[in-house]
Amino acid sequence: MSVKDEIPAIFLDKVSPRGLEAIQKTKDFVEQYCIPADRIFHEQISLDPATRWKQVPEILEPLKKKARELGLWNMFLSKHYKEGPQFTNLEYGLMARYLGRCHTAPEATNTSAPDTGNMELLAKYGSKVQKEKYLQPLLDGKIRSAFVMTEKGISSSNALNISTTAVKNSRGNFVLNGNKWFASGAGDPRCAVWLVMCKTDNGKDRLKNHSVLVIDAKHAIESGKAEVVRPLHVFGYDDAPHGHCEIIFKDYEVPSEWMPEAVLADVGRGFELIQSRLGPGRIHHCMRAIGSGEFALLRIAHRANHRIIFGQPMNRREGFLMQYAKSRIEIHKCLMLVLNAAHKIDISNAKEAQTEIAMAKIETPKAIGEILDWGVQVFGAEGVSQDTELAQMWAWNRTLRIADGPDEAHLSQLARKEAAKFPKADTFFNNVESRVEAISKL
Repeated sequence: MSVKDEIPAIFLDKVSPRGLEAIQKTKDFVEQYCIPADRIFHEQISLDPATRWKQVPEILEPLKKKARELGLWNMFLSKHYKEGPQFTNLEYGLMARYLGRCHTAPEATNTSAPDTGNMELLAKYGSKVQKEKYLQPLLDGKIRSAFVMTEKGISSSNALNISTTAVKNSRGNFVLNGNKWFASGAGDPRCAVWLVMCKTDNGKDRLKNHSVLVIDAKHAIESGKAEVVRPLHVFGYDDAPHGHCEIIFKDYEVPSEWMPEAVLADVGRGFELIQSRLGPGRIHHCMRAIGSGEFALLRIAHRANHRIIFGQPMNRREGFLMQYAKSRIEIHKCLMLVLNAAHKIDISNAKEAQTEIAMAKIETPKAIGEILDWGVQVFGAEGVSQDTELAQMWAWNRTLRIADGPDEAHLSQLARKEAAKFPKADTFFNNVESRVEAISKL
């Protein structure tokens, strides 16, 4: 099927011919190369604890080479960045829909988290030195990165709560102390740079008390004062060799020769940078989630075509067909929400699209999670095993209701914005009442 038939009609004329070609190439690449490669990827992950976190599945490099040949590389860098192919957020969102159908596709196209958000930050705020040392190798897929923000024992959904300190000593160097965790990507042997959210001040303006430091990961670990303690499991998955790691800083001193290049943008701009990073990233996550939901429906349909339940094929049972139709509606609803948010970012910016982003971020993981859960139920015991992709997709999707801000935080923000509009209701009905007498005389 052509991707033109799968793009909602209201958005079709907003996709350029170049974007449409890239979306079609993405779909074909995922179906022909990445989905078959997923099984090989998991088979190539070492089961030996001594090597599990030191080796990267070999299948990734041929996939990356093929993606570059097709021009499917760094597509997430929108028209606002000269370093990327300059697709719109809407166009890349439609590509991410297909990338989300399997595990290997995002990394194969150099569009996997957390590198995407980190590259956007470095592209937008990085100095010449930071871009040469870290951004370009990331753009080339030669190294990987981690975003080190979330903290153990801290409500990290509010970035202002971050308490890991970076205090300047007598030599003017930052000294870091704190306990971070769920640093995605920190377990990868190719991880060369950490972007670390730290508290650098205790001033009255809470919005200027934090900074993002650019840290050479290997130097920090070798110093013995920054320890990658362990990979944390996500519903039992350790996601090797990527990992979501706990990191402890104990008087880690940033070398003098790194100053001032150790700071991204400027001291005190950490909160601003975090907000900048999260907007488009939430769109990427949601579109990949939609892709996983569509893949789940394909799995479910295939199962139903070959399953007899009480003497009747599952694909003819009314209860199954009704649930399938409802799931298709849910996916389309989410697709419209997310694409609308992406388009709003394109025509304005992420700040102006906060309401649309919040709606998409709240609804999509929840709706897709219910579809994935149903898929597990359709497969029964097989659905919770490693013999289908559904269990791991469910686990990944469930984390989205926490990652990049939990449901409650987005609902609260959305509710406050809507509550601010309540006075308009009084104005509306006052106007109605004032017109009643005039209308009655017509």
